[in-house]
Amino acid sequence: MSEEDGAIVEALIAEAGPRLDRTLADALPQFSRARLQTLIAQGAVSRDGEVLSDASAKAPPGLYRVFVPPTLPAVPQGEDFDLAVLFEDAHLIVIDKPAGMSAHPAPGSESGTLVNALIHHCGESLSGIGGVARPGIVHRLDKGTSGVMVAAKTDAAHRGLSVLFAAHDLERVYIALTRGAPNPPQGTVTTRLGRSTTDRKKMAVLASGGREAITHYQTTARFGPAAKPMAAQVACRLETGRTHQIRVHLAHKGAPCLGDPTYGSGAAAPAVRAAIAWAGLRRQALHAAVLGFRHPITGQTLRFETAPPPDMATLTDILQGL
Repeated sequence: MSEEDGAIVEALIAEAGPRLDRTLADALPQFSRARLQTLIAQGAVSRDGEVLSDASAKAPPGLYRVFVPPTLPAVPQGEDFDLAVLFEDAHLIVIDKPAGMSAHPAPGSESGTLVNALIHHCGESLSGIGGVARPGIVHRLDKGTSGVMVAAKTDAAHRGLSVLFAAHDLERVYIALTRGAPNPPQGTVTTRLGRSTTDRKKMAVLASGGREAITHYQTTARFGPAAKPMAAQVACRLETGRTHQIRVHLAHKGAPCLGDPTYGSGAAAPAVRAAIAWAGLRRQALHAAVLGFRHPITGQTLRFETAPPPDMATLTDILQGL
């Protein structure tokens, strides 16, 4: 079986090694250590049938299996989607991304992504600085998060937008529906965020290491008994933009996003679960409502705001009746 079709590569380790990634790199020289770290983080490495997730852990003797996913096409193909375009000129495009659409191709979601849609919509004008797998993409929203995104159509716009995001010189507001309500009702969460030490597919608040993450939040509505609300609507303003930042920070405050499959530990109240089912919410209740920035080429001040889509809007209406 070729790597293009996906393959399983085995390595029999006779002696324990100090680190999993280094030990496998020695045993499987066709893979770089960085490539093996990525595969470990994706859950593609196992020992004697047990999936491994920590590249820095020791490597006991045993039979190791590495699943190599199919190689993605070098250039993603354009696909015709009905994009909700909020703004477009020769330099950039702003869209309202629907929930369920990945930002760019990745193993398991090689098509149906925003990149595929942008290639079809913009043609050859799309910036290539982001690499052939993610042309034009300067920032991303999680697949399950809806809302405003900007993409570059020229290299100059890509560089300018990248500077804005690196300097956090933008306005970004997200609307979340949460299990319970954060306490206090408004404030700032400042933590270090990095990969979880127990699950490499998740992000976590770390005591040390990682990167600084800052989220300003304000509870805009509470649903249910005033003394102990069953749910809340929370506006979050990003000062930094780390992977899963809002989802991790709200969970850290004891009020995870409703419907969050990764960070929403703990069951919502029965009435809230019924509301989620009735609204048809099948993803985290998080919407990127506002994106404001200065146009990197023209200098024009731009600000875009969209309302949450029907699943979140319906859920909010039902929660207001609790």
